[in-house]
Amino acid sequence: MQNPAQNHYDVLIIGAGLSGIGMACHVVTDFPHWKVAILERRQAIGGTWDLFRYPGIRSDSDMLSFGYGFRPWNELQTLADGPSIRQYVADTAREYGVDKKIQYGLKITAMDWSSKDCRWSVHAIEEASGLENVFTCNFLANCTGYYSYDQGFTPDFEGVDAFKGKVIHPQHWPEDLNYSGKRVVVIGSGATAVTLVPAMADNAEHVTMLQRSPGYIFSLPATDGLARVLSKFMPKKWAYALARQRRIMFQQVTYKIAKRYPKQAKSFLLNSVRKQLDGHADMSHFTPKYNPWDERLCAVPDGDLFKAIKRGKASVVTDRIERFTEKGLRLQSGRELEADIIITATGLQMQSFGGIALRVDGEEKHINERMTYKGVLLEGLPNLAWIFGYVNASWTLKAEIASNYFCRLLQLTTQSGFQSFTPRAPEGEATNESMWCALQSGYVLRARPFVPRQGRNLPWKVLNDYKRDRKMLLDEPVNDEALEFRKANAG
Repeated sequence: MQNPAQNHYDVLIIGAGLSGIGMACHVVTDFPHWKVAILERRQAIGGTWDLFRYPGIRSDSDMLSFGYGFRPWNELQTLADGPSIRQYVADTAREYGVDKKIQYGLKITAMDWSSKDCRWSVHAIEEASGLENVFTCNFLANCTGYYSYDQGFTPDFEGVDAFKGKVIHPQHWPEDLNYSGKRVVVIGSGATAVTLVPAMADNAEHVTMLQRSPGYIFSLPATDGLARVLSKFMPKKWAYALARQRRIMFQQVTYKIAKRYPKQAKSFLLNSVRKQLDGHADMSHFTPKYNPWDERLCAVPDGDLFKAIKRGKASVVTDRIERFTEKGLRLQSGRELEADIIITATGLQMQSFGGIALRVDGEEKHINERMTYKGVLLEGLPNLAWIFGYVNASWTLKAEIASNYFCRLLQLTTQSGFQSFTPRAPEGEATNESMWCALQSGYVLRARPFVPRQGRNLPWKVLNDYKRDRKMLLDEPVNDEALEFRKANAG
């Protein structure tokens, strides 16, 4: 039998990935005497970086901005590998003592808010035993991301059962997979595909990246030269801070330039690819029909994908799949691609809140029917933060300032003698667009039924602008007319 008092917390955090650990570090620093817990479904820290184990798994954002601002990433790698990131998150949790606050193996099924008690009840199942636990808390932070950990997204390909080789989704990579000397086809052109191809090319006989249409690919140095130089002349902390600010500024400026001058940005990106390929591949496979940042760009360290193509170990085919065959794939052009292994790097299965049912006073709420407040809170949902990073820059930049803002809001609420806060939007504020309306990637379009709506004006409009978000979340007053504060006994 559970002890209700033992299962009550000041703050509950759902998820022990990059966002959840970051939130926990902020909370325990600002509220050292509060009772805090992190509920995690998996048996380890890391979230995405514990789940994905495919060859070459790495960040698709530079680590100077992808790492936490409060705990420097002191390695020189620009795009770090998955195990290094997983270790970095675990080390951060241990350094701040939040590793001891994690309860593993808990699948969250429902969150219920009681206006009478001003508290959340979180229902969780111990997956190992099937037993149900109920946790209560004053404040709740959901850090589960936006996709299902149970399965990835795979289109309905005709004839899959006819293929005599292996079909693998990167989200469920077999530990014992031997691809040495094998012919491999990777279906997809996103970050996962451009990571897998060069990582597998050295051992495989040949790796083919099969794409429906090209995407923008750009090369980054594998190590950060500025951080290396600066660290020789000043403390590492200073060198990191300067290099980090440069990276953040570079991200923001290049994004804005690309959106304002798409023709010039496209020319620059394509010329860079052309130089690196040096005539070893048809540029039609690397020339998208859309403008830069209509979809997310893919980064490759030191041009590793282009190097694999120049060595003849990898190639790119642009075509559509007609069907799977016994030996591989038949394409709509009539061409046949023979393969021993086919990898469906076709994306993520989108879901919101980890598939958790969300109720307020017994009434079910759907987040795709409401807007976000400052990109952190959700319209009409009390004492709840939803930590959601950037799609046009490093995820952690937004996650960190959102966590910092949440702590500012907790300070104001509790010090003012209130028990709850609720964002209230004016009539007619919502649009029919999703908060991800700036991008047109496949996974973004699939996510529309699962993510909040875009507002017409601030604070209901999602900016995806670090400079403006930082001012709004960290500098502007927390209290405003859009937030409703109340006490537990208030009518």
